[in-house]
Amino acid sequence: MNNTVSIETKRLPGDLAMWFFILAELTVFAILFIGFAIAEQLNTEMFTQGKAKLHQMSGLINTLTLITSSYFVALALNKMHQGFGKQAAYLLVVAKLIASIYIGVKIWEYLSLFEQDIDIETNTFFTLYFMITFFHLMHILLGMVILLFIALKAAKNEYNASNISGFESGASYWHMVDMLWIILFPLIYII
Repeated sequence: MNNTVSIETKRLPGDLAMWFFILAELTVFAILFIGFAIAEQLNTEMFTQGKAKLHQMSGLINTLTLITSSYFVALALNKMHQGFGKQAAYLLVVAKLIASIYIGVKIWEYLSLFEQDIDIETNTFFTLYFMITFFHLMHILLGMVILLFIALKAAKNEYNASNISGFESGASYWHMVDMLWIILFPLIYII
């Protein structure tokens, strides 16, 4: 009778270096979010008026877009774990195409505000709005480059069961960017 017990080791997906990078990014965004919340408490009327000038539907569209994109990244990761690199690459391309909607909507939103003579110098609310949302937009663009990179490697079958951490790291970064928007949207647009 064999009494050996199998113990499954749990691990973070991806590389530890990516997790340190994600932690650093989350810290920066936390500082920005806290600064925004404090500034809002000190300038309630200005922030209420500023939020009224934002297009909440574009914020909602961007939220749904990023959640959907992250869903396809999760599907791609699942396919990658099953050993289907080409299918994973295809799903990442779909995720990127969906994420490009976010880019278009955000640019439209900025242009719409500029047409109303609203920019980063209008007041404290819009300084923080543009700074935080543009910083997030840059993270989206970086995430799209990362998704492209891992999609190309997946399409060439350069990942396997023992070498998947790069793919997991890219997916983890993308989910972090998505999660940040889920916090950013209600903080800046609604609450």
